[in-house]
Amino acid sequence: MSKHILMIVSNPSTSTTVGGPVGFWASELIHPYDAFQQQGYDITIASSNGGPVEVDALSDPDDASGYSADDTLSKTYLDRPDFRALLADTPALGSLDLDAYDAIVVCGGQAPMFTFDKATNLHAAIRRFYDADKPTAALCHGTSALLYVKNDDGTPFLRGKTLTGFANSEEDQADAMVGQKVMPFRIEDEATAQGATFVTKAPWTAFATRDGHLITGQQQHSGAETARLVIEALEA
Repeated sequence: MSKHILMIVSNPSTSTTVGGPVGFWASELIHPYDAFQQQGYDITIASSNGGPVEVDALSDPDDASGYSADDTLSKTYLDRPDFRALLADTPALGSLDLDAYDAIVVCGGQAPMFTFDKATNLHAAIRRFYDADKPTAALCHGTSALLYVKNDDGTPFLRGKTLTGFANSEEDQADAMVGQKVMPFRIEDEATAQGATFVTKAPWTAFATRDGHLITGQQQHSGAETARLVIEALEA
């Protein structure tokens, strides 16, 4: 039987730091999505609240900034009406039978940093997949969801675990590019404070790490590597 992957993207939001709309990062959904499709897996794209979701402008290969113009794979998918239809009406996480899925992958972008604190159904889903020994993955700012997960005794889920995510070195460069603080907090600092071991490679390097069935990717260039570790775990 084909494996079934649940991919979570953030609902759209507004940045409280720089203002303006924020969403999920295109490559962090599309690159692992493509890897799972090539593996023959079934994939569901969902969000905490359901409904339409939006890509971060800078992650859109057609954005006037040209920031992601070289992301030809994302452009291929975003130009497809059938794929766009999936983004126009995502199922709400709470409406799904989580037992029907073999792995969960939480994608990043800017919106997770402004929405995932309130996504309690996502926090619960992460624990459910992890406790069932299923691959539990997140990448880039999507790893912020892990900060809100608690063990049964109230201690941080991340305590004693090893992960990666959007690094302080990358936050420094993003802040310098924009000319102000972009994110309301830093995942590396918060995870370390919770007792996690936070590991990174050089800024913007494709990197993912696996601690048991917890799988995390560093940033937007790490989607395919994150998917590789999920596939490796599922096929073991």
